[in-house]
Amino acid sequence: MPSKEPPGRRVPGPARPRPSSSAAPRRTATPRPSAAQPGRPSAARRPAGARPARPRPRARTIRLGRPRPRLRLVSIGLTLVMVAFVVRLLQVQAVDAAAYAAKAEKHRYQEYTLSADRGEITDRAGIALAASVDAYDITADPKLFTPEESKRPDAPEQAAALLAPILGKEPAELAKKLRTPKSRYALLARKQTPQVWNQIKDLKKVYAQKSRPSQGGNGINLLGGILSERSTKRVYPNGELAAGILGYVNAEGRGAGGLESMLDKELAGKDGKIRYAQSGGREVPTAGSRGTPAVPGADIELTIDRDIQWAAQQAITEQVKKSKADRGYVIVQDIKTGEVLAMANAPGFDPNDLSQANAAAMGNAALQDAYEPGSTSKVMSMAAVLEEGVAAPGTHVTVPNRLHRGDRLFKDDIDHPTWYLTLNGVLAKSSNIGTILATGQLGDTQAESNKILYSYLRKFGIGSPSGLGYPGETPGILAPPQKWSTSQQYTIPFGQGLSINAMQATSVYSTIANGGVRVEPTLVRGTRGPEGNFTPAPEPKQTRVVSEKTARTLAQMLESVVGDEEGTGTKAAIPGYRVAGKTGTANRVDPELGRYKGYTASFAGFAPADKPRVTVYCAIQNPTKGSYFGGQICGPIYKKVMEFALKTLHVAPTGAEPPRMPVSFTP
Repeated sequence: MPSKEPPGRRVPGPARPRPSSSAAPRRTATPRPSAAQPGRPSAARRPAGARPARPRPRARTIRLGRPRPRLRLVSIGLTLVMVAFVVRLLQVQAVDAAAYAAKAEKHRYQEYTLSADRGEITDRAGIALAASVDAYDITADPKLFTPEESKRPDAPEQAAALLAPILGKEPAELAKKLRTPKSRYALLARKQTPQVWNQIKDLKKVYAQKSRPSQGGNGINLLGGILSERSTKRVYPNGELAAGILGYVNAEGRGAGGLESMLDKELAGKDGKIRYAQSGGREVPTAGSRGTPAVPGADIELTIDRDIQWAAQQAITEQVKKSKADRGYVIVQDIKTGEVLAMANAPGFDPNDLSQANAAAMGNAALQDAYEPGSTSKVMSMAAVLEEGVAAPGTHVTVPNRLHRGDRLFKDDIDHPTWYLTLNGVLAKSSNIGTILATGQLGDTQAESNKILYSYLRKFGIGSPSGLGYPGETPGILAPPQKWSTSQQYTIPFGQGLSINAMQATSVYSTIANGGVRVEPTLVRGTRGPEGNFTPAPEPKQTRVVSEKTARTLAQMLESVVGDEEGTGTKAAIPGYRVAGKTGTANRVDPELGRYKGYTASFAGFAPADKPRVTVYCAIQNPTKGSYFGGQICGPIYKKVMEFALKTLHVAPTGAEPPRMPVSFTP
């Protein structure tokens, strides 16, 4: 008896084989159901009229893509990428290796210049007149003052307000530098003293304590971005003393005026360099460093005597103020060696503080001013007359009150009756008319006399630089005789119509005092190198101008100017010493107006007259108060400076009696 099955449940038949994925499916005959298979109706049982079963559709064949083309494309792409990497690698390591190595070196290594110490300038005794001392450049890192770093929106303004009183700067100027965008360096102030940097360091410590969280701060020091760099600063220990000679240096520490400029190469030395590896702005100690050390500049020893320079400076400054003059100068020269012992200008300036200096006073007027010398120039005319033998000290010269020559009527400084003077008296009384008459005897014609006088002026150094080689020195003005105007033929003999500087005037009197031999003036005795070796300056050039006899005679005639009661230079007399000198009062050309206005007062001389050692020359431009005569305002200066110089140099009086040469004669 057949078993009963649950309705709707099929008895599973034999499993069908699944097609293999590696081969195409094989076509097989569909098995017909057998009578023994339960659940499937047989054909005999199919009801009449029923449609036969539809045959099943054939299975579709799925064909996979070919992988080889894809593999080839991927391989080609990878190959191209590798080739690009290889080419770039070859370029970096072989072709451009040197360039990339240089860039790496540039960023890895830092190179700094080591500034050479500037040499000192000293006087003849080794006393410093200009020296270099330690200083600091105050710098800042502006990034540390940004709001992000400082945590304060107004950090630059706050820091500037703190630093301004110490640095002597405007707060707005400092704040602007501290706000420099995209910068890690700002220079706030150059060459500040160690005391200034110490004040800033103390202030930084105070704000470092305030910034501590325990003190309620945010941990950021407001002044932490203020830094310093070691430097040197040029100082002049004696202030205005000899400033006209020394000059000054600029902000970069290079000579910009005077001897600082003239001798800058010797004083500056040679800067060095140092190169070291760095990381994060700090030196890597283990990487080592290499470089070239700086070579200090040489020390310059001048011929100047500081004490004599001081005496000259005091005397001329006092008189310029008293006379309310434009300016004045004094020069002191050693007769035998040509060395300049003092060269003082008034008004002067302080090279330690150029911001307060008057631009018109920052040069060396004693060498840079060209002016008409007046009667101090008459000594050259007398030298020509004596050397040519056309007259002697006792030669009689009748001097009228007026003298007509060319298109002009000439006179002396004062009205006078006819004077009956010797040639010595013409010099002692400084007669313009007498000098014209004397020099007129030099040649058979006026033109010939002019040529002879011109040749002597040139021998004395007029119209040429003095030989100092000082920057900006004027050679003066002396036209050739064929270009002398009608009036110049007669004014040049007594010191108008030609121009000189104070050094040239001093040299004229030193030449006479030195027996007629001109020695080129010098300001530098020598240099002392970094090793301490002293190299003396070259010997100055010497030129004979007049004979020793003529020079000795002129010296005696110049004594009459000071020693005789009728002379114009009696205020220059020094008790116990024989003094030779000459006064000068010249009409002055105003450089602004281009015409004569005011006077140049001067005095030149040497002592002891019978055994000369020192020459002193003084000139004052445009005195407007009191006397304007050279003998009255420059004579006393000559006396003060000469007395001081003779005592400083330990020059004793000779004790000899001066000759009493006649000044006038009885017709």
